[in-house]
Amino acid sequence: MNVRSAKSASVIAELDLLAALLDSRWRIPGTSIRFGLDALVGLVPVLGDAATGIVSAYIVMRARSCGAGKILVARMLVNVLLDTVVGSVPILGSIFDVYFKANNRNIRLLRRHLGKADNGSGQAMRTA
Repeated sequence: MNVRSAKSASVIAELDLLAALLDSRWRIPGTSIRFGLDALVGLVPVLGDAATGIVSAYIVMRARSCGAGKILVARMLVNVLLDTVVGSVPILGSIFDVYFKANNRNIRLLRRHLGKADNGSGQAMRTA
């Protein structure tokens, strides 16, 4: 494992914890439905969704520093924008937040991207 991939793994672990806190920290008893601070804080009109939108944008910014390309960052920002805009609708927005989970989606996208990048660079090293 090189220094860059070790740094990326550390950042991904940190972002994964943050995304879980925002999107899936708690479970509704008797169900498999999980929710996080995004759904709870989103109940506060305007400020709640603005605050979680800023934290979600931070996740995207850190993903960029780990090597996420422009297309991936754009896709992640669309998820954040959709979550923030639809999430700002009173009550229904919080229900949307429970099911959409933009931050968990973005972490999955980042892991998939970095996994492909590692596999691609490893393949290039083996064939060289």
